[in-house]
Amino acid sequence: MRAVGVIVEYNPFHNGHAFHLQASREAAQADVVIAVMSGNFLQRGEPALVSKWQRTKMALLNGVDIVFELPYRFATQNAETFANGAVSILAAAGCQYLCFGSESGEIEDFQQTIHFLESQQDSHKKNIKHFMGSGVSYPKALALSYKQLSNSDNYLDLSRPNNILGFHYIKAIHEQRSQITPLTVARKSADYHDEHFASETIASATSIRKALFADINSPSEINQYVPEPTRQLLHEYLNQYGLYHRWENYWPFLQLRLLHSSPEELKEIYEAEEGLENRLQHAATEARSFQEFMERIKTKRYTWTRLQRLCVHILTNSKKINMEGSKRAGYLRLLGMSERGQEYLNKMKKEFALPLVAKLSSFKDEEINLDLKAARVYAMGVPGPAKKFLMEQEFKQPPIIIKK
Repeated sequence: MRAVGVIVEYNPFHNGHAFHLQASREAAQADVVIAVMSGNFLQRGEPALVSKWQRTKMALLNGVDIVFELPYRFATQNAETFANGAVSILAAAGCQYLCFGSESGEIEDFQQTIHFLESQQDSHKKNIKHFMGSGVSYPKALALSYKQLSNSDNYLDLSRPNNILGFHYIKAIHEQRSQITPLTVARKSADYHDEHFASETIASATSIRKALFADINSPSEINQYVPEPTRQLLHEYLNQYGLYHRWENYWPFLQLRLLHSSPEELKEIYEAEEGLENRLQHAATEARSFQEFMERIKTKRYTWTRLQRLCVHILTNSKKINMEGSKRAGYLRLLGMSERGQEYLNKMKKEFALPLVAKLSSFKDEEINLDLKAARVYAMGVPGPAKKFLMEQEFKQPPIIIKK
């Protein structure tokens, strides 16, 4: 069975994702679509709108055949580490293709960029160090370095978020010497960071979340931008838990962690850098909300996303020693499957390059302990008795099977 992989967050699943899924299946002429999906905390350092289990249902009801979880150690990291973990999972699961959305839409642009930068490796590293020394963020330094080296306006725009991810996906394929063939499709209409609806049918996940939070009990504004299963599952989640997750739900816990930790303890947290702990603690004493806290700690050197990821690690008490390790994942955590996906697993699982984890009780690993801890912390954002249910779901929920 021919399998195409996609690397996703589905926060939430919308029409643009549906287009990407269909285009990926067609481009690879695939029998099966395998998604590697972030868990309860995401690459931009945010809690997911709804739990990974609800987003797994969204994925399966909208056409994905298998959903594997991208472990916390990769899901809450920079683009390079995020990509390495996700690609290693797709390769281990037997995917012949990886298809990603990009602003470019041309796979040759990415291949040429990879080969060019490999030939300019020393100069590229020197330039990145120089630009970061001037106070800009790593993503900005990467884009500036490439533009300077290529000395042309006809270059892959590495300042665009999906181009950056695509670049690192292909780089990971090369570095891991994987047999995966990369494919890309152009993103439609909405930009990744758009906060407003830009077309009649396609909108960014950012704008959809903004509309939901603006009127949580009357989300009709998003109806034309998300498939019916997404609408139903969002409504179901709100009824069960009384909220959609956002950083403000976790601000009291983050503030408590910051105010009760010593500077020495904060220095041990992953992504904490010298001197940053003092800035964080001072802001925590003054800020009345997470938004205000972020505005107080934001600098030119540290992107909003980079600081949010640090906040996630503080919240989950994820230390440098816990997060640093192999560039490849150590297991395949199965969250759900369709009937076609189940058929693929039955045929292929003995050939998988990593252990398949369907029951937590049957697998012990330090990396998966980070996932468990993150799930417990995520459940703390839910009020009342529903908190206990969400916390226990991590242990009791078997892989979801959708039958059609």
